[in-house]
Amino acid sequence: MSDPEEGLWLDDAAGRLVRPYTVSNGRTRPTADFNLLTMVRSTGAKPQSYLGPDHAQVLSLCDGPMTVAEIAAHVRLPAVVTKVLLSDLVDCGAVTTRAPMQMGADPTDRELLEAVLHGLRKRL
Repeated sequence: MSDPEEGLWLDDAAGRLVRPYTVSNGRTRPTADFNLLTMVRSTGAKPQSYLGPDHAQVLSLCDGPMTVAEIAAHVRLPAVVTKVLLSDLVDCGAVTTRAPMQMGADPTDRELLEAVLHGLRKRL
């Protein structure tokens, strides 16, 4: 579902009317440590001060766990800008983060790789 106010910030031909640099107030480094697979979730706490429409849009996506990469894709912003917005939300207690879950198996395990290759060949 499309946000009716989103039309004010997007132009079909020109794209986003507000440049990402402006969205993050010129900041290029988040205050919290994120990678693209960091899981983000809303805490339910409301920010004490007004942060802006982009922060609100990001926060609305965090009802369930979502990765930084997914959030960036939904808000159509570069990952670094999304990380700055998310760090603002972490700083005010509106979202929490956790590192991505690690797979139990060694990703370079030869048996595992052979099993995956065998499964792929069966599908073809």
